Order: sequence, then structure tokens, then C-alpha cells
Amino acid sequence: MERKIVLKQDIIDALNQVGVKHGQAVMVHTSLSSLGFVCGGPQIIIESLLECVGEEGTIMMPTQSWKNLDPKAGVHWEEPKEWWQLIRDNWPAYDKDITPTNTMGATAEMFRKWPGTLRSDHPARSVAANGKYAEYLTKNHDLENIFGDGSPIGKLYELDGYVLLIGVGYDKNTSLHLADARAKYPGKHMSTESSAMMIDKKRVWKSYETLYVDGEDFDEIGSAFEKTGKVKKAYLGNGVMTLMRQREVVDFAVEWIEKNRK
Repeated sequence: MERKIVLKQDIIDALNQVGVKHGQAVMVHTSLSSLGFVCGGPQIIIESLLECVGEEGTIMMPTQSWKNLDPKAGVHWEEPKEWWQLIRDNWPAYDKDITPTNTMGATAEMFRKWPGTLRSDHPARSVAANGKYAEYLTKNHDLENIFGDGSPIGKLYELDGYVLLIGVGYDKNTSLHLADARAKYPGKHMSTESSAMMIDKKRVWKSYETLYVDGEDFDEIGSAFEKTGKVKKAYLGNGVMTLMRQREVVDFAVEWIEKNRK
């Protein structure tokens, strides 16, 4: 496939085509590399998003730093087991102003430091938001409630927000984890996670119980959801932009999970 160039106006046109409007609260997942050559990089993606939702709108992105989890969870698969305790003892404590994202993409990495952006306090599963509801979405991100009701994803549901996929598939759709939390299925279980964080001004390796994160069937859920006709798509460079109401995809996913997961 011939590599295409993407200009800022192309992004704005695509956002308008799928229905991003002033006042919306939108969770955004992006992959620049899938779009071709983005002239201006992540900066023009962020500018376009903020301009389209305006001052009354809000943009949120995942800024997860999941390398700050216990090595036994597989997040340091490239390192030998004999190093695991050294990692636990020395991995830097989460600092929402400093800690970089892990595989969230260049756009999310730039967005976390964008003027006016706020970031949640979860040491491994943070989000960042900019706009009218940024403080509401990012505050009180409970250590044990990563993606459930009351989490940033749950709060977006309360706001009747949207999910925007830019060059990525449903495997990156964090909102489907809210369906994970709500659905009832036989294999649902909790897990113990651990992260380095600051408590009373001291670095602590803290363990906490949370719902086991399962996303292996998210692409399958997305394919089924798209058959409902409740998504809007636009081509952007070499990729595709997809917009959906978060409530619709989450409610659909709860039913799908309860019917299909074991």
C-alpha cells in the first residue's frame, strides 16, 4: 500500500465526518504509524481533537505505565527471573508528572504533558484528560478499581461519552474493560497486582487486589458490535477512524461477554 500523507485539515475533516462535535467527552486511542506520514505528528492530532470538542468538551486518553507491575505478571518478559526482586526493589515510584506511558503511542505520551491536561493517580493504569470534565474524570482513581464503575472509564459512561479509535482496533478499546467489570461469567476472578508508588513521601512496593484484566476477545466483540450499525467510520491516510457512543458499546459488550465467555 502506498504511504499517504495526513494533514491537520484531513484529521479535522475525518473527525467531522464521524461526528465528533463541540461539548462531547471522548476517550481516544491512537496509532500514528497506521495512518502514514502525519505532517506534524501527535501535535496536530491533539490540536484537532481539542478544537473539535471545544471548551465545553473533554478529551481523555490512556496513559498507562503497566511496566510498573510485578515482573511475575509478565510485564518484564525480556528480563531474567533472577532480576525480578531487584526490579521490585528499585523500579521508580509512579509520578504522574514524570512517569512515561508504556505502548500507549506517541499521541498519548505528548497529551499527558499538554497544557491543561490532568492525569490520574493510578500507578499502572492511569488516564489523562483535558477539558471541561478533566478533573472529574481523573480524580480519585482508586487503586483497586481500575476500569469499573467510579473509575475514569465508569465516569465517562455517566457522562454519556464517546470512544474514538484512530488507526487502532477494538483490542485497544479500554472502555470494554468496564463491560468486563459489569458482566457476570464463570471465569471472572480477582488478581493481586503490585506497583511502586509514593505513600507518606516514601517509595513503597504496594500490593492490591483488582479485577483480572482480560481483553483477548475484544476484537471479536468489536466485530459483532459493528454489525449493529452503531459506529461511524472515516478513512484517514492509510488508516480508519471509528467513533461510537461508549454506553452502546459497553452495554453490548456486557451481553456478549455473559453469553460467550466461560
